[in-house]
Amino acid sequence: MTHSMPRAGRRPVRRPLALAALPAALLALLCAAPAPGATAPGAGSAARADVRSDVRTDAGAGVPTRVRAAAPRPGTFDAAPARAALERLLPRHAGQFTLVPDTAAAADTFTVSGTPGAITVRGSTGATLLTGVGWYLQHVAGADIGWPGDSIGMLPAELPGVPAPVTRSALVPHRYALNDTDDGYSGPYRTFEEHQRQIDLLALHGINEVFVQAGAEYPYYRALQGFGYSAEELREWVPGPGHQSWWLLQNLSGFGGPVSERLMRERAELGGRIAEQLRGLGMTPVLPGYFGTVPPEFAARNPGSATVPQGDWAGFDRPDWLDPASAVFGKLAAAYYAEQRAVFGDSTMYRMSPLHEGGQTGSVDVKSAARAIQDALHAAHPGALWAVLGWQDDPTAELLAGVDTSKLLILDGLSDRYNRLDREARWGGAPYAMGTIYNFGGHTTIGANTSVWIERFGPWLAKSDSALTGIAYLPEATGTNPAAFDLFTDLAWEPGPVDQRQWFADFAARRYGRPDAAAAAAWEELRKGPYSTSSGLWSESQDSLFTARPSLTAAGAAYWSPKSMRYRAGSVRRALDHLLRVDPRLRGTSAYRFDLVDTARQALANHSRVLLPKIKAAYEAKDLTRFRELTAEWRDGERKLDAVTGSDPNFLLGSWLAGARSRGADAAEQDRYEYDARSILSVWGRRSTSEGGFLHDYANREWSGLITELYARRWDAYFDSLEEALVRQTAPRAIDWHAFEEEWARRTTRHPDRPSGDPYALAARVASALPAASVN
Repeated sequence: MTHSMPRAGRRPVRRPLALAALPAALLALLCAAPAPGATAPGAGSAARADVRSDVRTDAGAGVPTRVRAAAPRPGTFDAAPARAALERLLPRHAGQFTLVPDTAAAADTFTVSGTPGAITVRGSTGATLLTGVGWYLQHVAGADIGWPGDSIGMLPAELPGVPAPVTRSALVPHRYALNDTDDGYSGPYRTFEEHQRQIDLLALHGINEVFVQAGAEYPYYRALQGFGYSAEELREWVPGPGHQSWWLLQNLSGFGGPVSERLMRERAELGGRIAEQLRGLGMTPVLPGYFGTVPPEFAARNPGSATVPQGDWAGFDRPDWLDPASAVFGKLAAAYYAEQRAVFGDSTMYRMSPLHEGGQTGSVDVKSAARAIQDALHAAHPGALWAVLGWQDDPTAELLAGVDTSKLLILDGLSDRYNRLDREARWGGAPYAMGTIYNFGGHTTIGANTSVWIERFGPWLAKSDSALTGIAYLPEATGTNPAAFDLFTDLAWEPGPVDQRQWFADFAARRYGRPDAAAAAAWEELRKGPYSTSSGLWSESQDSLFTARPSLTAAGAAYWSPKSMRYRAGSVRRALDHLLRVDPRLRGTSAYRFDLVDTARQALANHSRVLLPKIKAAYEAKDLTRFRELTAEWRDGERKLDAVTGSDPNFLLGSWLAGARSRGADAAEQDRYEYDARSILSVWGRRSTSEGGFLHDYANREWSGLITELYARRWDAYFDSLEEALVRQTAPRAIDWHAFEEEWARRTTRHPDRPSGDPYALAARVASALPAASVN
């Protein structure tokens, strides 16, 4: 499996950010020329500091830093950012909450109390105040603000009181969120408002550390101009936003670009705002650190440096690795961190994974390299944590031997995937966070190994030698699975063992705003099926054959995903019937609409695995009549699938594409960014990547528009070739699928970015076409 790979709801069309709209101080920074020949932290920066009202120069260092707003009085913090988030989350009821900073409380602690219409939440940070509000909604008010979907429209005018004050403290200090791939698969062209919504939801659910990728290319762009590279060369080296996640992981460069300097500035400004939003809530913005990625010819342009070619990653040439033990590394790292600080400010946690999914060490001593990487980080940010992904063989024993592991946090991406795991033995007692990657590539598939989370978290935390210090919410794309998001983040705050069956019953009771027998029955079916899959090989559910590259023997769409059902399909089919019987008064919530559409979609997707073997049997029996009947049924299923997904804003290709085009200043740039956005969903990269690296359809998802324009057309071409072969009694003609998919990726056709149709009626049509008796 390749660690990569959005899914998005309806996104407003973005217009290119006018430079005049930027704050004058930040504009001066972003437009300033980089320092030539940067050799020390902040080299060339002091001259820029005096034109930026939001930065100052630290005495003796020449390093520009952001000037913060006046600090609240000692012993407290400013609750205004939390109040603003509350008003965004609960616009009709925010006035019934009093948020009280409580720095005397233990770390990561909230207390909820109050009478009807007057709820008081005390908390140790702004984010913890919001976590307390989330707890109140979940356990007292019986409402859900999910990711996606909510039931706040069902809240009474006057909120219920709290029977007795309740205090909760986090069980672990680190509650980390966002995979390195989230920007690429969840939406590389999102607006600040969309990122702000994500932050609000993460705080509401108890997260306190968030990876910030947007604009991460800008410090590289600025710093490397001081090491022998022109701005034009660097813009060619930096990939399009849709592929930048893997550039930061040192897997590729250039693809989907070039990126304009204007877009780089806009993304840097966006990333800076995201970081400030997190700081305002007392959350930690986790920024990309520097570990040695450089453009071609770096050693030739910088005497005294040594680079190691990194070989191939899925058909891409990996960027070179600058030996961290060299003196030049220290200078470049210092320049990088200075440029990063100027736009993003400082942090206490930085994310780096050298040699991710391969790479070559060459003559580099990994232990010494790891020490140099950490030393460079601490030279710029004393005492900062290095967050490293626990994935495949990483982090290696050699890397761990070279660092101060008390300043390291391993984000374990395999906690719920394999069995017989001993993280303390594997990593020598280094601190780690139990993580989950239940979604790969943004697949639209229901489920997660939730029973594994519950079985492992408590006992792993209670071990006498436990090094477990956090949770890490790491799906490759977010916003696809509200139940999994709720349950996983609850682990860090529930004082006792979680009862999975009771948790799902409670979730069903609040998800649509009030208890409902049919909703309870639906979620019990989903709990027993896709949310009770086991560990051993997989952490995600199977994807759909409707989205697979056509073949009579297709077993999955993504090469690196499960090839068979991971649960009994009947559980989803029965859940759909139950959801259709939910009280009509609850059907107006966005939570109900999303769940209904998603369950209908999943029931159809599961049926594709029943239907394709029948088509294969008819073809092999040369039964043309039966073949035509079954392929007609398949095509009707695709039409129903496109229609039902088109009725919810979270399943629209048009939103994804409109976001990409909105960032281009002219037609050519718009087309380039649309290709970036389309290619990640289909071919992923060039032919060598798509075919040799097996990345085609890695990011498949059942979205309206994508189904009709790519997947259905692809199956039509295949079935037509098979029918022609049956009629002519010849072998079917060969189809160059990469060329077919590349042609689609190069299109610029428009698609709706607003939902249409009645979700209930369309889901009912799906149910009527899939009688329960025909499902396993």
